[in-house]
Amino acid sequence: MLIYVEFITERLLYTLNFVLRDREVQFRLTNDSTYFKNAIEPKFNYSNTEFEGALQIRPATLLFDDQLYRETPQIGEFHQTDCLQFDNIADLLASVFYVLSRMEEYNSTQRDHLDRFMARGSLLSKAGWLQTPICDIWSEAFITFLNNQLQVDLKAKKPAFHFQPTFDIDNTFAFAHKNKLRSFLAQTKDLFYQRKERAQDRRKVRSGLATDPYDTFDTIANIAIQYPQTKVFWLLGNYTSKDKNLSHLNEAQQVKIKKIAAETEIGIHLSSITALDFKQMQIECERLAQITGQTTLSNRQHYLMHTLPQTYLLLLKAGIRHDYTMGYAEQTGFRAGTARTFPWFNLLKNEVTELNIHPFMYMDGTLKEYLELTNDAAKQRIRDLYKEVKRFGGTFSFLWHNETIGGYQQWADYQEVFYENFKLYEQ
Repeated sequence: MLIYVEFITERLLYTLNFVLRDREVQFRLTNDSTYFKNAIEPKFNYSNTEFEGALQIRPATLLFDDQLYRETPQIGEFHQTDCLQFDNIADLLASVFYVLSRMEEYNSTQRDHLDRFMARGSLLSKAGWLQTPICDIWSEAFITFLNNQLQVDLKAKKPAFHFQPTFDIDNTFAFAHKNKLRSFLAQTKDLFYQRKERAQDRRKVRSGLATDPYDTFDTIANIAIQYPQTKVFWLLGNYTSKDKNLSHLNEAQQVKIKKIAAETEIGIHLSSITALDFKQMQIECERLAQITGQTTLSNRQHYLMHTLPQTYLLLLKAGIRHDYTMGYAEQTGFRAGTARTFPWFNLLKNEVTELNIHPFMYMDGTLKEYLELTNDAAKQRIRDLYKEVKRFGGTFSFLWHNETIGGYQQWADYQEVFYENFKLYEQ
């Protein structure tokens, strides 16, 4: 298929690769009007220049610009498909790029107390599109439109489906292997809040009479063996009010890290102070590398704290090539409009980068703590998200913690929710 454009840009190529090439639809671009007129293959004109007898799609300027679109796009309609419109032009391709590049997050003021971009402030949430992979829906609609208008069969292939459990290790142990000061302070806190059961559990674990409730690493290892795309992210930052794991020098923790690293890749769970701090980012990546003996290539930000484009630029500088932070804490869904892995497009330089973005669909705490869903409602939400990924392709990636999968205390009644993921996949 031949496509005429007045200018061939990096934004356009990036978008067409996502919409067409990733679905194995081959295309060529030309800005040679004479060549386009004489071509006899299936073709369409994506410009404001008119060609007699050729299908014309008038574009918005977004894919041919090098600036951020500062206004909030409105909802428009492209041949019975709702999408975004820019300067009163409804454009499916521009819509895909706007959402996929996360343009709305650049310099956004829609941020929470942890300086995170908020789901409720997102355009997808306001339009009711957050729970669907809207970029893939637009891609399929665009290909269907071309098939109908050009009377061809572009033979688009749906992207493959993958299943990916992921785990964040914020606290390797609840009670075990903590130093005397931390244990004393924790005991004092238990006493103050009259948490008798937790105080008893602490004594049992520290006296060797019980296993630490956060030590669910046998379960994680077994899951990694059964589901090869499993990923684990370990917090090794300095102790702060938001980063409370053991020291990276703790031998018991290192044993657990090496145990999991024998079964699957361990990525760094960069601490809450790293989003804008390259030096600390480097330090934590190196800590993990020294323990595993492997270069640290993957990351997920603790508390999902990241700022575009600054954090992504620092990750690239630190040697990270895969980031798994693309999702929301307070809401489920498709933050970037897809469940597919995609390269990050740097809007400041208008270029594709080597950083691959791996979206996740939901987090354990989102279901129970933010949305306060019952077991049945949580399982239904998981089923709905799974169905969307299965339908349009991509990776059904979900985030739990070693603290939650063991069913300790308030998580006891949520175990059936965790295992709902695996039931769906094994059906």
